[in-house]
Amino acid sequence: MRLPLLAVALLAATAASAAPSYGPELQGFDYPYPVRRHAFASQGQELSMAFMDVAPERPNGRIVVLLHGKNFCAATWGDTIGVLAQAGYRVLALDQVGFCKSTKPTGYQFSFQQLATNTHGLLAALGIAKATIVGHSMGGMLAARYALMVPEAVERLVMVDPLGLEDWQQKGVPYQTIDAAYAAERKTSAATIKAYQLKFYYDGQWKPAYDRWVDMQAGLYAGSGAERVAWNQAQTSDMVFTQPVVHELDRLRVPTVLMAGDKDRTAPGANRAAPALAETLGRYDRLGPEVAARIKGARLVMFEGLGHAPQVEAPDRFHEALLRELSAP
Repeated sequence: MRLPLLAVALLAATAASAAPSYGPELQGFDYPYPVRRHAFASQGQELSMAFMDVAPERPNGRIVVLLHGKNFCAATWGDTIGVLAQAGYRVLALDQVGFCKSTKPTGYQFSFQQLATNTHGLLAALGIAKATIVGHSMGGMLAARYALMVPEAVERLVMVDPLGLEDWQQKGVPYQTIDAAYAAERKTSAATIKAYQLKFYYDGQWKPAYDRWVDMQAGLYAGSGAERVAWNQAQTSDMVFTQPVVHELDRLRVPTVLMAGDKDRTAPGANRAAPALAETLGRYDRLGPEVAARIKGARLVMFEGLGHAPQVEAPDRFHEALLRELSAP
């Protein structure tokens, strides 16, 4: 049952005092599988990307790469990794530069093209020439950019509740400077994270299983690298807002699957929009069919009653659909 607003506020408030503290590369937060690091130079800096590389007991010869969302990490894919590995897939789950267990760089120009290049470099270093790319939320935008840049390296593209199915800037959402975004990020806490996710991700319904992912994110903001974390988050918020990929999705030429929860209302910047405009944004029940129709040959999977993170909210339903789509001809 949907929670009343007062209950939502009280639930969010209880998280404030319980938030843990993690290091700038998420030290202290355990991942479900061993973490490796890919070291490389980018924009004049020595950086590293953290990743998990899980081999199946009975390989089917296929590889799946999992890309996290902006408010998520590779660890959020833990259950999905296990399900895919059990089905015979080799699975890689990556933390992008600026996020989670990867480097938090200074003076870095974030772009989806840069993150796609970083990702491609990691896969090349592992000798992986082609893989299925699965991206969630911001990772869905990144997955689409990756498929546009290196289609020959993509066996199949799966976007799960991707951001950027609409151009918020074009629709009239006011721009926010990186300085203003940074000031807002510095106020982030477990309480604000939980309140945001309740409203936009889970349609006002909370499950205890979600607390781990709130703690994961909040712990970075509460830790010793808080300022760098907040600055990178402000930079990547600007990237998401100003670098829409939706206008190029009709150029995709790889087998594509779009998956979305029909209760998802995620729309970065909606809080800056006029109320009448904000009400129209983030309507994945409408955006899913509209966008899928623009992508040649795309398959659409809509999850009735689910929000922004179906792999977290209803993992059994999500994994059944994912395995079905990965095995489709």
